[in-house]
Amino acid sequence: MPEPAGGRTGSWADPRDDAALLAAHVAGDAEAFGVLVRRHQDRLWAVALRTCGHPEDAADALQEALVAAHRRAATFRGEAAVTTWLHRVVVNACLDRLRAAKVRRADPLPDDLADRPGTTADGVPAGLSSSAQDPAAAAVTADRRRRVLAALATLPAPQRAAIVLVDLEGYSVAEAAEVLDCAVGTVKSRCSRGRASLATLLRPLLDDTEDGPDGPLPSTGNHPASRHVPSTPPRGPPPRA
Repeated sequence: MPEPAGGRTGSWADPRDDAALLAAHVAGDAEAFGVLVRRHQDRLWAVALRTCGHPEDAADALQEALVAAHRRAATFRGEAAVTTWLHRVVVNACLDRLRAAKVRRADPLPDDLADRPGTTADGVPAGLSSSAQDPAAAAVTADRRRRVLAALATLPAPQRAAIVLVDLEGYSVAEAAEVLDCAVGTVKSRCSRGRASLATLLRPLLDDTEDGPDGPLPSTGNHPASRHVPSTPPRGPPPRA
């Protein structure tokens, strides 16, 4: 995934790219890591939220990941993009938390998760865009999204992580393999099995909406991820006490 040429506009604008910021942090710059995190925090939060499924768990996992990244920055060898490395640390923290908590596969995601910006994407039938100025149609669309996200929460953690990265966040399979530190074929297999499970779970939803006002739902087949998927919710992690 490409590194930004410079900082974003805003209070954390900085001319240094991600690699330079990380190097500066390792060299003792007290501000550099904070600039790096603020530059990417929205997307890191989106990945943590969708992988963990619950805002509290996601906030804890993200905090643990950023503390680990801060401490282990000197181990970064530049073999991947800084953003890939950060996402790997975050995803690993989420998966560790899911394993440790023995999260039940059928736990539903929060009702408001579908309303967070960036939820709609190509790949999984979460591409339920609301054409709805009509409140009734909007309510139907919101219900469909909740059902899709609840189905996503039933997947085994490795499949969920692959689906989140490829189908919701729009990474290529190769990029997701870098983040997950596994073979490209493994990512393809996890996505394929996850999509098949989602297709089975969501068959009633697909049948119900084939002739609905919004048209048929997108297939859960193995189609390419879009690099233009909006994926960075402006909301950050919930405030911590």
